[in-house]
Amino acid sequence: MDPKKTGALIAAARRKAGFTQKQLAERLSVTAQAISKWETGCGSPELPLAGEISRLLGLRLEDLLSGELPKNQQDGGNMKKSRLYVCPECGNILASSGSAAISCCGKTLEALLPAEAEGEHLPSVEYMDGELYLHMEHPMEKKHFISFIAYVNGDKLLLNRLYPEQGIDLRFPRNGHGWFYIYCNQHGLFRLRH
Repeated sequence: MDPKKTGALIAAARRKAGFTQKQLAERLSVTAQAISKWETGCGSPELPLAGEISRLLGLRLEDLLSGELPKNQQDGGNMKKSRLYVCPECGNILASSGSAAISCCGKTLEALLPAEAEGEHLPSVEYMDGELYLHMEHPMEKKHFISFIAYVNGDKLLLNRLYPEQGIDLRFPRNGHGWFYIYCNQHGLFRLRH
């Protein structure tokens, strides 16, 4: 651990999270002077505190320890390389147009791996009036439902959030060929080429 790099990262992440040094110190049960020492590189947090610091500041532990955030490579602008993420804690839906380090609720998220759509997860898709009309017969109960359906093609990712007790009848503008991604809160992510 490089105290200067780690301290600079703690300071930047603390400000971004909206904490003062005193507020962060109170949450960690340390003094504001300890936070100041870390941020100026005159000391480093004890390893047991590092996990709590990374959770509070939305950092991955390995990034906090190295003092550097990973740099993403420039993507080619093709939305077909999009990756989708769902937070298991709060249900947030996140997307990236390429590989990325994504976290929510203090946890690093893994990109969802889609299976080919079949059975109750296979929608019917028709071309009508210049749009794609998607319909599904799937349970939409509080404990088992389709959380979202996204349509991804070369330059767009269109995402529709769905809720229990809602029907699944959606329209998407047609713009070449793309993929539908269907996320079931019980069975995961499915995809269908169209």
